[in-house]
Amino acid sequence: MSTVLSVHIERWPLATPFTISRGAKTEAVTVVAELIDGASHRGRGECVPYARYGETVEAVAASIEAMRGAVRDGLGRAALQTALPAGAARNALDCAFWDLEAKRSGVPVHRRAGLPPPRPLVTAYTISLGTPDAMAAAAAAASARPLLKVKLGGIGDPERLRAVRRAAPKSELIVDANEAWDPGHLHDNLAACAEAGVTLIEQPLPAADDGALAGLSPAIAICADESVHDSASLADLIGKYTAVNIKLDKTGGLTEALRLADEAERAGFDLMVGCMVATSLAMAPAVLLAQRSRVVDLDGPLLLACDRPHGLTYDGSLVHPPTRALWG
Repeated sequence: MSTVLSVHIERWPLATPFTISRGAKTEAVTVVAELIDGASHRGRGECVPYARYGETVEAVAASIEAMRGAVRDGLGRAALQTALPAGAARNALDCAFWDLEAKRSGVPVHRRAGLPPPRPLVTAYTISLGTPDAMAAAAAAASARPLLKVKLGGIGDPERLRAVRRAAPKSELIVDANEAWDPGHLHDNLAACAEAGVTLIEQPLPAADDGALAGLSPAIAICADESVHDSASLADLIGKYTAVNIKLDKTGGLTEALRLADEAERAGFDLMVGCMVATSLAMAPAVLLAQRSRVVDLDGPLLLACDRPHGLTYDGSLVHPPTRALWG
């Protein structure tokens, strides 16, 4: 019996506006791929198209839709890795295939991938970019959480960091500049991070201008995000970064994400697992990858006004593995 592919665009309002250095949004727009095998088995995967990488919701949905005939004719997860490039479209389909394989076989994804049973993990909680006072208020409201991720934006970041640290004195802080710093302010911003006790800095410089990181050897871990996509991009990171942020929307799915994690660890990088703002369906595969990561940032559903049915369970900042009703 052939497998039928369907594609859905979904809109999920946010609890509050979410702002990073590149702009703000009030909703998460996701694309869901669904694979239906007869009437009994269904696999789903969710992605978030990202304009930073030239993706649009419409183009990603069309790319997935274009695979309908190939899926009907027997395309599987292995062939998918070369049928579509790394990116959001392949991620949705790849994760849908993993889910369908698990549902067909009755064997959960972690066992099919040779991974140990997943356990609950502490996730970061994101403080959106804003004025120092606004960020301090958000940090104070989240100050009981053990790990806060602070979005930064370039000019004024030392003041933002000091405000957040005063408001959340006990939380571990990681920061994400989303490429907003420039080499001229790098030293001052690194010093401000050290003063605030930051333990990891994501993508301080633009991916095309991150050569200034070479040979710095700062005391704080420097993590590649926009500079790393899949395993092919690892070689250029050596000497500039000490960690990599793996996101399934960049790698093109769990299959390549697991390969990237293996190769990154062999190359000596620490692992971080991140996400876009999306529902629990997008987080579920990443929870498996997060089991081996130094830093887990899978708070996307916590930023939504509401999550989808059978979503992940969050106990404060502790995120639990997905149930079979959600994925895997």
